[in-house]
Amino acid sequence: MSRHKSDYNLIAATKYASNANGNHPVPMDIERIFGENAFGLEEMKNRLPKEIYKSLLRTIDNGDQLDLTIADSVAMAMKEWAVDRGATHFTHWFQPLTGSTAEKHDSFITPNKGGGAIARFTGSELIQGEPDASSFPSGGLRATFEARGYTIWDPTSPAFIIENSGGSYLAIPTAFASWSGEALDAKTPLLRSMEAINKQALRVLDLFGHKDVSKVTSTVGVEQEYFLIDEQYYFRRPDLMTCGRTLVGAKPPRGQELDDHYFGSIPDRVLTCMLETEKELYRLGIPVKTRHNEVAPSQYEIAPLYENTNIACDHQQLIMITLQRIARQHGMVCLLHEKPFKGVNGSGKHNNWSLGTDTGLNLLEPGDNPHDNLQFLFFCAAVIKAVYRHQDLLRVSVASAANDHRLGANEAPPAIISIFLGEQLEDVFNQIEKGSAKGSKQGGLLGLGTPVLPDLPRHAGDRNRTSPFAFTGNKFEFRAVGSSQSVSFPNTVLNTIAAEALEEMGNELAAKLKKGETLEKAVAEVVRSTVHESKAIIFGGDNYSDEWHAEAKKRGLLNLKTTLDALETFISEKNIKLFETYGVLSEAELRSREEIWVEQYFLKINIEAETTESMARTMVMPAATRYLGTLNKTLVNGKKAGISTKGVKEVATHMAAYIDELQVALGKLIDVNKDLGGSTVHEKAHHMYHKVIPAMNKVRHATDRLERITAGDLWQLPTYRDILFVK
Repeated sequence: MSRHKSDYNLIAATKYASNANGNHPVPMDIERIFGENAFGLEEMKNRLPKEIYKSLLRTIDNGDQLDLTIADSVAMAMKEWAVDRGATHFTHWFQPLTGSTAEKHDSFITPNKGGGAIARFTGSELIQGEPDASSFPSGGLRATFEARGYTIWDPTSPAFIIENSGGSYLAIPTAFASWSGEALDAKTPLLRSMEAINKQALRVLDLFGHKDVSKVTSTVGVEQEYFLIDEQYYFRRPDLMTCGRTLVGAKPPRGQELDDHYFGSIPDRVLTCMLETEKELYRLGIPVKTRHNEVAPSQYEIAPLYENTNIACDHQQLIMITLQRIARQHGMVCLLHEKPFKGVNGSGKHNNWSLGTDTGLNLLEPGDNPHDNLQFLFFCAAVIKAVYRHQDLLRVSVASAANDHRLGANEAPPAIISIFLGEQLEDVFNQIEKGSAKGSKQGGLLGLGTPVLPDLPRHAGDRNRTSPFAFTGNKFEFRAVGSSQSVSFPNTVLNTIAAEALEEMGNELAAKLKKGETLEKAVAEVVRSTVHESKAIIFGGDNYSDEWHAEAKKRGLLNLKTTLDALETFISEKNIKLFETYGVLSEAELRSREEIWVEQYFLKINIEAETTESMARTMVMPAATRYLGTLNKTLVNGKKAGISTKGVKEVATHMAAYIDELQVALGKLIDVNKDLGGSTVHEKAHHMYHKVIPAMNKVRHATDRLERITAGDLWQLPTYRDILFVK
């Protein structure tokens, strides 16, 4: 008996799953392996001389300038540790403006005079590298022939070992700059923004009487959503391989309607992959804590604990890399695209952001006494002010061609930025704005020694999954970040806009205190004026509803629906002044990023259009015409035999009509994609949005209609039914 090729696909996947679970599990000793592949503080303390360790610790903990005289000692200790763990090479691991990471490997081995070789790694090699920078995007910061770029060691983020079956190498997190000093990466502005928020938060805390705090750090925990699919389907889909998403494909009879995948039992094969991924992340010192099935079939989530934002952003890149690497070892592919499959939920990253002190305070956590609540409401109001004033920047920070498919759908926040506070906290701010707060929705008198501030519990309201920016007890959750994105720039924006708000509110508070007002009264007045100015950004209802869109427009909030809409606001006078004031990005660095992101938008759509054209021409059309040929033969043979072929004729008529529809749509796509729309990247990007994307959608519409009626043995592309449900 012959088998359909999809039968073999199912057998292969089932066999792989069976084999994956044939071995007895090996217990994982998390405490023993945690951080063994990271050159963390404990390893430094064990290997470095005491004074050198203390000097390096001052840089890491307090932000003191690095003492360059200790570099050779640190390099030697780092090299010895890496060699002990089997490393033969080192690399400066950096984050250029491609959205990914980059590395150039150099061997530790150096020839000596005797004709042999020794393992050598110097302080100068640790501190600075010089990769060829000519092919990285610079957005006009330098000419193509100006190839020199520098990587600069970031001592605040631990070096780590990357292993594979052939060996291992030492990766050293670094910043990346042009030879003239402009930031060409995601890390440098992030570090600058962390210094900005530290400076302004310390000043405010001093006004609150905290003389013991010497450092404030933004902290982040990022929830990563992703898909895992069988690799055989991936390699048979040119769109997945080239673009990370399906450009054609009909919605299956069953998608996520039953909600049975969400938080369901994790399939054995997937769980095995997850366990190995977590083990590798533990070894790198990444504190992953949560895993579960997400709402779409074959969609999952992983989330770490909170860390210093710079380290969290580095670790986020490593999580994505590790997910993709380990999946391949299990015959699967990890898809990080925001919308791999039309008609089912896409993937995002929930960026949970807060502020913490070196004394252990979370500045966005309501405390157990009036003073803490006073302080919390001040910092919370600063965030409200920052988000209201800089809605555009937050939208820009999550803008991409991929995320445009997700934002605004019934799975992700809309493009309108708003803040959800929870019923009680929103009520408190409303009362403060009106001049007094004597009770809360939770009941009871406030009784905090002041008539304006309630005693707030840590969880003062339910969650709102439709909100792009929600307060969730002791942090703000920025839910609009895309799953394939680096989280460095969204957090750079959050740090910078919060620093500005804290400085302005701090100036107001200091002036009132100087006049002799009590702290309680002065804070109440500053918070009241801030809330009055910014309250339009607060919304606790359904962000998906049409009513909210109308209400947001009435409030004057921005609705930047697409990446191009958002990027047009990026280089405003307001934004240039903000980033230059706090030393985060110069005007030239800001303009370069806008140029790069517009170009990336154009290039990604152009690649998708070329791939759509190729698939329609070489895969879809041949399958459809073969099937039409088969139907026509049946009609001819049926007529000869005197058999009724009415049903066949009806199918053939539909096939012919859909093939004609596809041919017309394909011709239009070819024409508009051939014409790039202009000479500048901005003209090309707008051409892609206004002309190419609609043409692609028409090709998809015709293709998906053909998929639904073409014989399965002729259809070459794995369908959603196969991809999403064969595990």
